Amino acid sequence: ATLLISTACLGGTACVVTGQPFDTAKVKMQTFPDMYKGIVDCFVKTYKQVGFRGFYKGTTPALVANIAENSVLFMCYGFCQQIVRRIVGVDRKTKLSDLQNAAAGSFASAFATLVLCPTELVKCRLQAMHEMQLSGKIIQGHNTVWSVVKGVIQKDGPLGFYRGLSSTLLREVPGYFFFFGGYELSRTFFASGRSKDELGPIPLLLSGGFGGSCLWIAVYPVDCVKSRIQVLSMAGKQTGFMGTFVTVVRTEGVLALYSGLKPTMIRAFLANGALFVAYEYSRKVMMKQIDSY
Repeated sequence: ATLLISTACLGGTACVVTGQPFDTAKVKMQTFPDMYKGIVDCFVKTYKQVGFRGFYKGTTPALVANIAENSVLFMCYGFCQQIVRRIVGVDRKTKLSDLQNAAAGSFASAFATLVLCPTELVKCRLQAMHEMQLSGKIIQGHNTVWSVVKGVIQKDGPLGFYRGLSSTLLREVPGYFFFFGGYELSRTFFASGRSKDELGPIPLLLSGGFGGSCLWIAVYPVDCVKSRIQVLSMAGKQTGFMGTFVTVVRTEGVLALYSGLKPTMIRAFLANGALFVAYEYSRKVMMKQIDSY
């Protein structure tokens, strides 16, 4: 468990430092698609209006979210693999199929959602605060993590941090089925009959990137709705998942649900590739330590 948490910390830090500008562009384009023509336009306008620091708004909650989610996700992944083994009636040391691993990852993501939702809400609000003020939806924005947290507690109480929980669950549970499924299928392809444990860092990097890409392609519209709920609820009562989804499709068209997909795919491939390399190598170290006792 300690090694997995250490991996989550290292992997999470690397993911956020390299991927935060792309994630910020994603949230801005999801919530205010009319303000930006594309990823380049979003980067240029953000730099001109806010400066370089604008790309790293919400970094602290993003780091907390990433570490917390990955710690819970990978700890629960092993546990959920054992549950799947019991369901299908095989020995606890039996290797699961790619489909069974995908199901275990999907189960594990439900637990991760509980720690992810509050931190992601704070992150998204900080990332889109400038646009909320520009659009006139709020008069004065909160510019620090603490001011956003305080604002949520004062307005909605502790449960306010779980705005968008149903959307997050709708994204995470099917998303991580494709995430782990894509990763395991890719590893099977690169292994070509050998043991997956023998794969080097490049195949693991590519497999992790492929898994991350599968996740976002499958559930991106759900994530777009989640971002809108979490950000726009700053300005007042926001409709739930179905209400927001229908409003976006009716007023802006289906393509609005895919605003910001390009920066998301760039970030997903790089960040998840690095994450799985760190996970697999730390798991190998852990298994060697267990075997030595």
